Amino acid sequence: MLHRLDPVLTQSVQQGSTMSSLSDQLTTLNVWPSVAPGKVTTEKEEHIFGARDVTRAHHVSVPQLTLYPAPGSSAENPAPAVMVAPGGGYSILAYDLEGSEVCTWLNDLGFTAVLLKYRVPDNREGALMDAQRSMGLIRQHAAEWNIDANRLGVIGFSAGGHLSAMLSTHYAKRTYDKLDAADELSCKPDFTMLVYPAYLNDEDGSLKAECPVDGNTPPAIIVQTQDDHLTIDGAIAYYKVLVANKVMTELHLYPYGGHGYGLREGEHAVSTAWPKLFGAWLRDNFMK
Repeated sequence: MLHRLDPVLTQSVQQGSTMSSLSDQLTTLNVWPSVAPGKVTTEKEEHIFGARDVTRAHHVSVPQLTLYPAPGSSAENPAPAVMVAPGGGYSILAYDLEGSEVCTWLNDLGFTAVLLKYRVPDNREGALMDAQRSMGLIRQHAAEWNIDANRLGVIGFSAGGHLSAMLSTHYAKRTYDKLDAADELSCKPDFTMLVYPAYLNDEDGSLKAECPVDGNTPPAIIVQTQDDHLTIDGAIAYYKVLVANKVMTELHLYPYGGHGYGLREGEHAVSTAWPKLFGAWLRDNFMK
């Protein structure tokens, strides 16, 4: 049983691939048709609760996608889409701060959003499997969900930013045995958006070898603050290697703002500036 404080998302979760509509017409889809491959943490029951004004998902063993359709999208007018990967240190998922609130913002920009609930805790390999399969599933359901499968990106925050960068550099081959037609479709994002991405750099500040950027890596936009000392080197390293490979990219660096602000307005400029900058980048490059 999954417990959520947010009544909009209240639902019991069943194992299996059944897709169901929530009472508010949000649609959920289990990422895997049965038990997920690789490591699955099941010793504790999955639950979602609020702490310090953030709704947190714990002990996720059944990865899911939740669809937030763009207003006005239709078969004749499919919308570009973004898969949303919340952060939480690969321990929890900041499910509203870096998840559902981001989906609503994307809807306001004219994008369909798909919220990824990936496996936690301590399961980076499983999370990448979840993300790869999810991109294939979104493309498989593109016609049904009124999505333009050729304008499908990813946005990630903190650990979700790391996951998004990994997805953007590990799309040529699935990291699990293919199951069905969804796994025959590309899992490559058409664009990548990283907000204070974590875990990208080695001790010397260089980009980790696990993120093999090349000239085919998707275009990216990154926001980072200088006082976020744990993530600044990785954000800059990813940007520099993209530039070296002549990949279209932007890095927006602010002196103050820390970590974990999401879309919520704070005392520093970054919290209100980055959504406008990202929105302009999306409109300029990925809206028809």
